[in-house]
Amino acid sequence: MPLSWNEIKTRAIAFSKEWEGESSEDAEAKTFWDAFFEVFGVNRRRIASFEVPVKRNDGSGGFIDLLWKGILLVEHKSRGKDLDRAASQARDYFPGLKDRDLPRYVLVSDFARFRLYDLESGEQHDFPLKELHRHVRLFGFIAGYQSRAFKDEDPANIKAAERMGKLHDALKSSGYSGHTLEMLLVRVLFCLFAEDTGIFEPRRRFQDFIEQRTADDGSDLGAQLSALFHVLNTAEDARQKTLDEQLAGFPYVNGKLFAEPLPPAAFDATMRERLLDAAGLDWSEISPAIFGALFQSIMDEKARRNLGAHYTSEKNILKLIGPLFLDGLRAEFAKVKNSRAKLHEFHEKLAALTFLDPACGCGNFLVIAYRELRLLELDVILALYEKDQEAGQITDPRLLIKCNVDQFYGIEIEEFPAQIAQLALWLVDHQVNLRVSELFGNPFERLPLKKSATIVHGNALRIDWNDVVPAAELDYILGNPPFVGKKEQSAAQKADMARVFAGVKGAGVLDFVAAWYLKAAEITGGGYCRCAFVSTNSITQGEQVGVLWTELYRRGMHIQFAHQTFKWSNEARKNAAVHCVIIGFASLAPERARLFVYANQSGEPLELSAARINAYLQDGPEVVITRRIRPLSRVPEITKGSEATDFGYLFLNGEERSDLLRSCPAASKWTKRVYGSEELINGNERWCLWLEGISPMELRAMPPVLERVERVRHGRAASDKARTKEWAARPSVFSENRQPTASYLAIPKVSSERRDYLPIGFLTADDIATGSLQVVPDAGLYHFGVLSSVMHMAWMRATGGRMKSDYQYSNTIVYNNFPWPDSPSDKQGEAIEQDAQAVLDARAAFPGSTLADLYDPTTMPPALVKAHQALDRAVDAAYGKRVFKTDAERVAFLFERYQKLTSLLPAVKPKAARRPRTPASP
Repeated sequence: MPLSWNEIKTRAIAFSKEWEGESSEDAEAKTFWDAFFEVFGVNRRRIASFEVPVKRNDGSGGFIDLLWKGILLVEHKSRGKDLDRAASQARDYFPGLKDRDLPRYVLVSDFARFRLYDLESGEQHDFPLKELHRHVRLFGFIAGYQSRAFKDEDPANIKAAERMGKLHDALKSSGYSGHTLEMLLVRVLFCLFAEDTGIFEPRRRFQDFIEQRTADDGSDLGAQLSALFHVLNTAEDARQKTLDEQLAGFPYVNGKLFAEPLPPAAFDATMRERLLDAAGLDWSEISPAIFGALFQSIMDEKARRNLGAHYTSEKNILKLIGPLFLDGLRAEFAKVKNSRAKLHEFHEKLAALTFLDPACGCGNFLVIAYRELRLLELDVILALYEKDQEAGQITDPRLLIKCNVDQFYGIEIEEFPAQIAQLALWLVDHQVNLRVSELFGNPFERLPLKKSATIVHGNALRIDWNDVVPAAELDYILGNPPFVGKKEQSAAQKADMARVFAGVKGAGVLDFVAAWYLKAAEITGGGYCRCAFVSTNSITQGEQVGVLWTELYRRGMHIQFAHQTFKWSNEARKNAAVHCVIIGFASLAPERARLFVYANQSGEPLELSAARINAYLQDGPEVVITRRIRPLSRVPEITKGSEATDFGYLFLNGEERSDLLRSCPAASKWTKRVYGSEELINGNERWCLWLEGISPMELRAMPPVLERVERVRHGRAASDKARTKEWAARPSVFSENRQPTASYLAIPKVSSERRDYLPIGFLTADDIATGSLQVVPDAGLYHFGVLSSVMHMAWMRATGGRMKSDYQYSNTIVYNNFPWPDSPSDKQGEAIEQDAQAVLDARAAFPGSTLADLYDPTTMPPALVKAHQALDRAVDAAYGKRVFKTDAERVAFLFERYQKLTSLLPAVKPKAARRPRTPASP
């Protein structure tokens, strides 16, 4: 166990007095450094060597005065010598050392002065011998005290995973695989952390054991590791008295981590070297919070190609646990910290809290949640310690620690990450214990391990969560369930979804994550447990909302807090291109909800106070928008464009059409421009063979066209779908013809989220609309104007789906549920029509520009911007001359209107439709 800081300071003062007059490097340097290490309670001979031979930069030989491999290099000079030169000499030795033996610290001295270089942080500390006692904490790495602040972007995490990956590959290729390999790696990982964080003393105990007690060819390494694991699982008083001294120096760990016997692995020289390379890293730098996911990825060759891309960054975890529980507990602590009695009550509350992550993976969420709980407890202990000192009481703060890893539960479908999760919680527990030791100057550790987190290896969608932790004892459910879309689900996952959503109509459209929401709602319904998940934003958009949130509302769930869509990011080599939301919910309706909004999805959120948060993560009524076959308001019906099912033979690009007309001029009559989202927005030229009404004689007179039709027939006939086979009987026409017979309004199904307005427009009956367009026949300027307004855009953003981050316009969700103005006056309707025509006129002023050009926020012409702003005011006036400061206000207003309209539907007939007015210039 490390000495207390008070003891170390006392020793440092005595050391300074003893050596204050020494000056000869040759006579007393070794004795000086032996005594220096004794200041910190460490026997130098156990960790560091004098006069280590090494080659310098220039190729000449030299001797390092003192080397603690991987930790510290000392260069000593006689009193008064140049310390800059000594430091330069120390660095000259670096090329002669193996990478794993390169030191973190360089210390130079001339008896009277010390200079310590931290090569990682770049810091340099100079002080005289007589002030050593004031600077002893700089040498916490010698004494056994060392805590870290961890960063997601720290490349040490990636390097550590890569080195473990090489060891994994070597063992696996030798035939040592499966569960035994996973358990071996978990144990090795523990040993690597343990020797760099003070669990094993002195530092490098594990690495030294491998280097000193195993053969270079690795032939006995497997047997030695087996012996070590047995020792780590055996209490000191139960060990053989004749046990090897180096083995006997390892502590009893317990916790069942080393209980299972493993067959010894047959190492070779390469495997041994890879283990030593991994051990050469400073594992005190590695964050258990994110290393677990990185470490898991080494087991999967595909995952390793994008190492670290999918772990949940600490920043994103804190976005969840802050509003879920941490912010509230911190605020409660601030209220009670001046009362000793209330502090004790609050402390008991912290120690009684229970947490469940039902998709825990490697335990990232549990680790960060536990760390933050322990750090809050530490603040409580500090406050109680101060109260005791004020009252003249002497209390050992270590005895006040109550929180432990057994407050945390997890479910994980894969065995290896489940093991990592349990290990990671032990490791972060030890790291916080190190902080306790530093703060109070007394060592604190929990060995042997007596308590552990409960991590269940199993399928969370088939397990009763009450069997993991009873609902009555559960305070928080949190995590990051799998991101699997409805189309990507495996057969087993679809079966799990069907099981969870049995009897729920339309559940087939849901993403996999939705199952965790329903399971959480079932276990927490009526209780005080609060839940929060990171999810893909798809469950708050489009048709999924109506299915999932109808069920959640039926079970009494209310959203407590939410982060609107933000871009999933971490600091790994590649970022996962996922757009996420965070939703916190419970069966208690909050007095005020917390809504985090993002002006930039890659930026920082702005927190707003909301009266309520609905399923679209908007401040508005708790309503859900379900699929509607016909419009809620009395407006023209919408449909999608025609479907060809032609296998590419009925469509032509500009060049193909030109070639066809050169060889077959008669085909000109039967080719028409085609418009989908791409052609409407970007102006791309595309044509089709539109053969409605063609006679057999005319078709046979055009052999190139007939050949294309024949290929369509063959393609449809060869299909596995019965419906497509039926269409083979009429190969010359589109399989589904929904082409309007007059001018119509075209709306792209998918468009960029960058645009402030939806790029829609009028097309003629001869412009063929494909299935990537939504089509509104019989639409006039009034309808174009309302659909082109910022009011409708706000509704679409809130209720529509997304393809990645682009808008997906749905006819059954967005258009049919949109609450149009309620019977605008003739004056209001005419104003909208006039301003809509002004928008079309402003577009027409730039005939060479596409809708993409016109509606790009950077290139949008000022005249068009002005026209749209006037149209926005006219549409707002039709809703009652309201003034909306933000889109959020518009959405809240529209949801309230939707709620009123739908509540009246059974009793009130729709109002008469407004007579369309034809646009003057499409």
